[in-house]
Amino acid sequence: MKRYTITCQHQSVHITEWGNKHLPTIVCLHGLGSTSLSFIEIAEALADEFRLIAIDLPGHGKTPAFSDPLHYRMKPFTDWIDEVLHILDIKRFYALSHSWGSVLSLYYLIEHANRVLSTILIDGGYHSKRLYGRSVEEEVAFYEQDFEDSVSTWNEFLNIAVYAPNARRSPSLDQAGADLLRMDEERFHWHARGETAAAIVRALHHDDVLDFLPDVPPVDIQLYVATLPLDQAPIRQQATNLLHKMTQATIHHVPGTGHMLHWDRPDVIIEAIRHHWSPGKRLSSA
Repeated sequence: MKRYTITCQHQSVHITEWGNKHLPTIVCLHGLGSTSLSFIEIAEALADEFRLIAIDLPGHGKTPAFSDPLHYRMKPFTDWIDEVLHILDIKRFYALSHSWGSVLSLYYLIEHANRVLSTILIDGGYHSKRLYGRSVEEEVAFYEQDFEDSVSTWNEFLNIAVYAPNARRSPSLDQAGADLLRMDEERFHWHARGETAAAIVRALHHDDVLDFLPDVPPVDIQLYVATLPLDQAPIRQQATNLLHKMTQATIHHVPGTGHMLHWDRPDVIIEAIRHHWSPGKRLSSA
């Protein structure tokens, strides 16, 4: 694993990379509040088969937030991602994303589909703000408070902020958890700030997925969907049906998984990558 910084639009951008540049490239976009190490277990398993590039998106990890909150809207943000990839000299690639990163991944296809060989979405890209019915101000208030909370010990941070109750744990996921930490006055804080989360929530309401999914071109899209909590099954089914109808994405429900599906069942995503992007099906990523 290599971690390094590049400069894009006069700001530093932190990158995590596994594998080598002679292998087919997978670009990884993490979810809201996460970092590039969200994909650590998948990358460790596949580093001999693929080059994996994961970006700390603005306001996350070691990449500073955008100075203008409007830059979190889909068009300027995905243009920024494209510029980062040009700086990294990545021409064509496979796209792997989780949650909010999957919304960005789908919007990226609208203007840059010629660069994407295939897309795997991990429990994301289908959470329409309109369908889920929470007002923008309610959601902003929730995230502003949630992201600014703190605890007094590392174990509390792991138990409350990093892992869901009864979730599987591993040394690699502990390392990913440490990447989420910000210390302030001997308190353990979430690394991303409430104002960053608020700007992203406002952008997701402004650019609702149902508004732009009809513009997504025909690209191979595989969506792996969490099945917990069970009480979300009806709205989850409605939302994924709409995604399929609008994009022809293939939907895979993964039993017994929560929203951090790739942490609950990394083996499912690892095998999905090997299956869908195997040498026999693979196009050149040069």
